[in-house]
Amino acid sequence: MVLDITKPKDYIDLASSLSKELAQSAVERDAQAGVPEEEINKLRESGLLALIVPKQYGGIAATWIDALKIVRKLAKADGSIGQLYGNHLNLTTLGHVLGTPAQKEKYYRETAKNNLFWANAMNPRDTRLKINPEGENFRVNGVKSFGTGISVADFRAFSALEDGVELPFLFIIPKDREGVVSNQDWDNIGQRRTDSGSYTFNNVLVEKDEILGPPNSPDSAFSTFLAIIAQLTKTNVFLGITKGAFAAAREYTKTTTKPWITSGVDSATQDPYILHHYGDFWIEIQAAIALADQAAEKLQAAWEKDAELTYQERGEVAMPAASFANAVFTARGLASRVGIDITNRIFEVTGTRATATKYGFDRYWRDLRTFTLHDPVDYKLRAIGDWVLNDQLPVITQYS
Repeated sequence: MVLDITKPKDYIDLASSLSKELAQSAVERDAQAGVPEEEINKLRESGLLALIVPKQYGGIAATWIDALKIVRKLAKADGSIGQLYGNHLNLTTLGHVLGTPAQKEKYYRETAKNNLFWANAMNPRDTRLKINPEGENFRVNGVKSFGTGISVADFRAFSALEDGVELPFLFIIPKDREGVVSNQDWDNIGQRRTDSGSYTFNNVLVEKDEILGPPNSPDSAFSTFLAIIAQLTKTNVFLGITKGAFAAAREYTKTTTKPWITSGVDSATQDPYILHHYGDFWIEIQAAIALADQAAEKLQAAWEKDAELTYQERGEVAMPAASFANAVFTARGLASRVGIDITNRIFEVTGTRATATKYGFDRYWRDLRTFTLHDPVDYKLRAIGDWVLNDQLPVITQYS
């Protein structure tokens, strides 16, 4: 059979195959931490970097419905690669969502033609990176944290502040731009292969056409829509990690776990309490996936409206709509809760020997605990409550 990367079944099958391959070395790579060069090279070879790029620019033109399922598949094998790839897909749309028509064409076309990988450090709460005009261009100095995947990225997106200007500048520079230095200071308990350390800028040139914007329709909610896409992307990373933990625990229970001495059964797969836990896990995972998939359908419909998207429509994708259809914040809240619960409780169905370092079962909890803290789920729940009781749509920020 000849693989056709432009067909949904084929690129989903390809992602499944890549996920299985990455799973084989995930424990070792987690222990090593460091730069994810091996993983990004595999993504380049797969042809999946242009997944969201429209066909007129040379891309695959997948829907967000399919793209987010692929993020989930990759995160099942390795939470770090799920995050890196999800971020990449979001960032490939920056020119479309926030840029001029020329920037939209440039970044889509170059991504597809040259098989380019994207990464960013746009954390708005870190205000240490400063940008100042220099003639028609700009110079940037300072430090920016959470540079997830920047070290292996071809296009690098950053945000920086100009003194006296409230809103940050967003800009995109190539990998070879002089003056950007990795501080190699990412040493966290989870997502260890995202290489999410800080970067120092030493008088870095940013050309005027590398500044994003203004958007095609400044009054359109579409220019703020990437925040919603990013939330659902994170949700699917959470779900992928959770599915990975479930699958690993299930295999271990079937092959290695011993029944408790007073269980009255000969096999762990017949232990009544282990069966109860797995039944509970299954229900939680299926509910969270159903919510995420329903939200993806709403997101895709909103995406297709492009600049015609209204703020009301945007809000209804973020929150449960009047019909109580499940949407992004609801999906994220449940995925966070279910993931933290299951990645912790898998040890109750695997036993003491499953804590051995060689299995790496702890990485699922460590990855989820690290990534779910990216922005507080409590504020998503508060926003849902404000809608339920007061009909208030969420305040638009980079995280909502």
